[in-house]
Amino acid sequence: MIQVQKATKQHVAGIISVCTRGYWSTYKELASAEYIQRICDEFYHEARVSKEVAETSNHWGGYFVAIENGTVVGAGGGGMIAEQSAELFVLYLDPDRRNEGIGSKLLAEITKQQLTLGATEQWVSVQQHNEKGIPFYKAKGFIYQTKQRGYATIENEPYVSLRYKRNI
Repeated sequence: MIQVQKATKQHVAGIISVCTRGYWSTYKELASAEYIQRICDEFYHEARVSKEVAETSNHWGGYFVAIENGTVVGAGGGGMIAEQSAELFVLYLDPDRRNEGIGSKLLAEITKQQLTLGATEQWVSVQQHNEKGIPFYKAKGFIYQTKQRGYATIENEPYVSLRYKRNI
């Protein structure tokens, strides 16, 4: 049975594994290996994830993890970006565990946290052509708002992020 909870230091390695594997699985057809590795190197290493598990605030609510039999099978987190606006910053699953409701459970817990902080709307950025993420967020009531240059793009990289929002 899947349990969703706030992450602790014992979950750091599992978060790194799930997020790295999830990122590669999601973007391997959409982005260069160099771009994917650059993002994974920036976000999913022990020092950063350990800090993000230990230090939380309204702007970063910490990681939530989906656990099954002691193993992290999903991870996500978000925070407040304005007085009543929240953002889902990260949500990844074990690539072999999609379509089991794990992402929905994680999103529900992150949303509960953001509601307690006063959020009335929730934002998410999804890379253009991400056909794993876009249908999920649309099914959860997120509506396309705008597009912007993708995070950490350099020189002539063509990556575009789509901004979606829903009322919560």
